[in-house]
Amino acid sequence: MLELTLIAVGLSMDAFAVAMGKGLCMRKIQYGYAVVIAFFFGGFQALMPVLGWLLGRQFSAQIESLDHWIAFVLLSLIGLKMIWGAYREKNTEAEPCDLTINYRELFVLSVATSIDALAAGVTFALLHTPIALAAAVIGSAAFVISFGGVIIGQMFGVRFKTKAEYFGGGVLILIGLKILLEHLGILF
Repeated sequence: MLELTLIAVGLSMDAFAVAMGKGLCMRKIQYGYAVVIAFFFGGFQALMPVLGWLLGRQFSAQIESLDHWIAFVLLSLIGLKMIWGAYREKNTEAEPCDLTINYRELFVLSVATSIDALAAGVTFALLHTPIALAAAVIGSAAFVISFGGVIIGQMFGVRFKTKAEYFGGGVLILIGLKILLEHLGILF
């Protein structure tokens, strides 16, 4: 459960960063706005691992002997992508704010920030992780973290955005490494 929670937090960092960006636009906290954003991000973060799990189940028999390597590579690539994105974003100018809720934009942002969860779902299938629990934990974590991201964005600005993406990427890489080392018999 601890690993699943850490994966959920790591996967939620992209959504957290985007939610913080949305919160930056607010002069005062608008809880309804924060709930809508959190619902979109949490919903997609819960749905995508299920889709990935379904894909992974189709191919698990063919790749079972390599599953720990695949899990390591997928989680490491996701983590590195998050770290690279944070690094690149650190040196760019902030986009202008728009306080209206654009559902099409939220849909695109939700899909974009949950692609990593799709890949994690493939890993869950290979590791025989119960997908209902995984989806519930990931979706709930993303909801809470995204809601908090909007609030923190409004309160503190961009100071934590890049750090959150670095942290999330690092956590995913370490979990991938742990899975690999356990399957190779180096860690018990």
